[in-house]
This record gives sequence, structure tokens and C-alpha cells, in this order.
Amino acid sequence: MGDSTASYIHMVHHLIEKCLIFKMSKEECMEALSKHANIQPVITSTVWNELEKENKEFFETYSQSRSKEEDRMSETETSAMIQKMISDHDHNEK
Repeated sequence: MGDSTASYIHMVHHLIEKCLIFKMSKEECMEALSKHANIQPVITSTVWNELEKENKEFFETYSQSRSKEEDRMSETETSAMIQKMISDHDHNEK
């Protein structure tokens, strides 16, 4: 795995963490990253699954708390947040 692949995986990981902050489900995260960051859902899903394996307790708690949450982000807020994260990531890579 080259540096660019590792960097890409790291960016996807970072974007997933942001999705978690905004209480998105795995499916919502896959859809948002596909739509706004042009990341294939299979990649998001694979990285999410790895995070889940490494952080079982967190994800169990997360899914329980998610079911109670009603304050989700709008589509526009999601898009703006993801675009900013990608530009921040690109800026930091240079």
C-alpha cells in the first residue's frame, strides 16, 4: 500500500469520524461521502467496519444513543462540512 493509499484511507477514516459526531448511520455516512466527497460506498463501508472491529464498545453505545437522537444535520450542512474537511485535508497534505 503506497503513501497515497494510506493517506486516502486516513482521510476516509477522518470523514467517518465527522459523520459519527453528527450522529449519522453507516448508510447515511456512505451516502454522504459518496455524494459530497466522491468516495465509493464500498470504501466507506470497509473503513467503517474496521473501525467497528477496533472500537466495539464505542459503536454499541453509539448505535443506542443514535436511536434517541433527533437533531441530525441537514443535507446542506452535511455537504458544507464534508467539503471543508476535504479542502482542509488537501491543504494539510501539501
